[in-house]
Amino acid sequence: MIDSAITKLAIADVFKELMTKKPFEKITISDITTACGLNRQTFYYHFSDKYELLNWIFYNEAITPFMQELSFDNWSRKLFGMLNTIYTNSRFYSNALKTSYGEEFKDYMHRVSTNVFLSVIDHVSGNYVIPDDDKQFIAEFFSYGMIGTIVAWVQKGMKDTPQVVIAHIENLVNDCQRLAIARYVRPKN
Repeated sequence: MIDSAITKLAIADVFKELMTKKPFEKITISDITTACGLNRQTFYYHFSDKYELLNWIFYNEAITPFMQELSFDNWSRKLFGMLNTIYTNSRFYSNALKTSYGEEFKDYMHRVSTNVFLSVIDHVSGNYVIPDDDKQFIAEFFSYGMIGTIVAWVQKGMKDTPQVVIAHIENLVNDCQRLAIARYVRPKN
């Protein structure tokens, strides 16, 4: 099993390097296996195609570290970690988000962040009643805003550092949290 993980990481590293040089669509399995010094059979033993490989990289580098032990108290630190990973591998992620899989990644991140925002809303609402429909709308609104901000940041060349982006997101969430609490000042029964 350890050898399998090492092989997958080697394939992923080569693939990421290739994606800094040419678009995803132009990279072939042959390009990957040649650069790795592996045969096609070894590639197909680990991944069914380059889409699965791209998916594996997204989930292992960006999504899994973000989701592990995610909580209200650490969401911004976890998001910063994801932004830093994307920033450190900027050419790869920029090219990856241009692929058809980029939409799947955005949709998945929207679902994850909506759940995070629902948790945040529940945490900050304390003794106040917020109707479930309002909670869902607010969570989805902020989720689309956050994911849209991250995607735009990547597409515009990541000119701001992850620290600047996370500071903007944290400030907005905290300011809106205060406004939302003021709006829903109805004690729970």
